[in-house]
Amino acid sequence: MQPLTIGLVHYTVLSAILFGIGLFGVLAKKNAVSVLICIELMLNAVNINLIAFSKYVTPGDFIGQIFAIFVITVAAAEVGVGLAIIIAIYRNKLTVNLDEFDWLKW
Repeated sequence: MQPLTIGLVHYTVLSAILFGIGLFGVLAKKNAVSVLICIELMLNAVNINLIAFSKYVTPGDFIGQIFAIFVITVAAAEVGVGLAIIIAIYRNKLTVNLDEFDWLKW
């Protein structure tokens, strides 16, 4: 019996499933914090792809890992700024429901 080997296809399928779940959450959720969490899920799916392709296409280089670290850094900054904006809006509106964020409408 052959041992189970995990290939590039497995990583890309997992990444596509995670990205799809995140995209559905961004489009379907009404809570701003939930939308931020779903965006983080999508960024983690991208990180899985970056590292998997780096492992299978150029196994000696660490280019995918370096890009994944940059994505993690940008994601951390995005969460910090996003949560600060959500807290500031919550103090004025007393809600984080995205349907009630209508300040930019005419």
